Amino acid sequence: MKIIRNVPPMRRLPALAATVVAATALMLVMPLDQGFAQGVVKNKYGDWQLRCETPPGAAREQCALLQSVAAEDKPNINLVVIILKTADGKNRLLRVIAPLGILLPSGLGLKVDDTDIGRAGFVRCLPSGCVAEVVMEEKLIDQLKNGQNATFIIFQTPEEGVGIPLALAGFKDGFEALP
Repeated sequence: MKIIRNVPPMRRLPALAATVVAATALMLVMPLDQGFAQGVVKNKYGDWQLRCETPPGAAREQCALLQSVAAEDKPNINLVVIILKTADGKNRLLRVIAPLGILLPSGLGLKVDDTDIGRAGFVRCLPSGCVAEVVMEEKLIDQLKNGQNATFIIFQTPEEGVGIPLALAGFKDGFEALP
């Protein structure tokens, strides 16, 4: 984990608050520990897992690519990063569940390798954490497929961002495997 101070303003990633309500996506309220109760691990791609389940009433299985990361020196700082298709299959979503107690107005920052990607707003908080979500545009998908590391930045104060690194090894294959 690295502390990032005086983080310059970044471009906003397009927020998609309405999709949270509309999409019947997999794993919205997934617990933040390593023993995820929802979905069956279908495959592993580096540190990424492809998990699938058939929600009650759904005609077909829904799958998501996910990775859980925790800060070694701060056990209360952990993230679950989820990539999935919307229920209509037209868009890909990047959903991140961050711990409770973070500064919400600052949003969630993202860097891929050393490139600032932007910030996404949090759309809701649940007992398991606060959810930030964006529709993934092709440029972001390509950056994640070709990058080595992503750093998600949460804020504990307006001036202090905590960078949580995430390995992108296996992302490209896992993303291509999403049904």
